[in-house]
Amino acid sequence: MNIALSADHRGSASIRALSEKLAREGHTTTVLGDCSGQACDYPEPAYAVAKAVAEGRFEIGILICGTGIGMSIAANKIKGVRAAVAHDEIAAELSRSHNNANVLCMSADLLGQRLIEKIAESFLKTEFEGGRHSRRLRKIAAIENGQDPASVHD
Repeated sequence: MNIALSADHRGSASIRALSEKLAREGHTTTVLGDCSGQACDYPEPAYAVAKAVAEGRFEIGILICGTGIGMSIAANKIKGVRAAVAHDEIAAELSRSHNNANVLCMSADLLGQRLIEKIAESFLKTEFEGGRHSRRLRKIAAIENGQDPASVHD
């Protein structure tokens, strides 16, 4: 899988370690905008990864900041991005199977490196279920286009 990764200063070490692990497992990984532990504002790496995923240059994005929340909020401003914060493997799996999330956001402060890696593994191996969930994604797309999601029907 072709994966774009990035982090702010609080997640810099974690994202580099995760990128190396995923590359060893056969994924193509690219860290976009590594701040190398220097202070940087999370909207910038979130934008870089989310934009690259939305443009189709990468299949998946992974972002790490202090809580994962700021990255998620910023990444979700990009049309076509469904960024989910996951603090465990079940949330990561459901974000993919039910929401077809294409960007995973995690916390550097609340999760250890091993758990970060397990959450990413769960996210990457899970497929979108489709079915009733597809209608819900069409409703999300309607919102992105300024439409009422209630106007979307099967």
